[in-house]
Amino acid sequence: MRLLTQLTAAISRVLSSRTLTSGIAAVLLTTAMATPVSAADIATIYNDSCAACHNSGALNAIKKGDSVKWEQLKKQKGMPALIESVKNGMIQMPAGGLCNNCSDEDYKQLIEYMSK
Repeated sequence: MRLLTQLTAAISRVLSSRTLTSGIAAVLLTTAMATPVSAADIATIYNDSCAACHNSGALNAIKKGDSVKWEQLKKQKGMPALIESVKNGMIQMPAGGLCNNCSDEDYKQLIEYMSK
């Protein structure tokens, strides 16, 4: 998500200087939005937004790497319901899980990252 934000800002700067046509800029922005978040980005987002609870198990959070519990939860609820739980928050977790800029795909990748 951070990469997308940086690319969007860069495209806006270029457009304001009128060195690219809006058509080319639209293609660049569409490509940037379709680019999946890299594993390194997911690790950074995890460290910034999830690690405080999921590294230690604070507030009953399932620990990162507890594949048995994560697989059980994914099987029980399903990925779409897990993503909605993250987005809406739970008693022990704020809405968005401290990642206010994450997309559904980011949340999915974060859940997969924590389950390994």
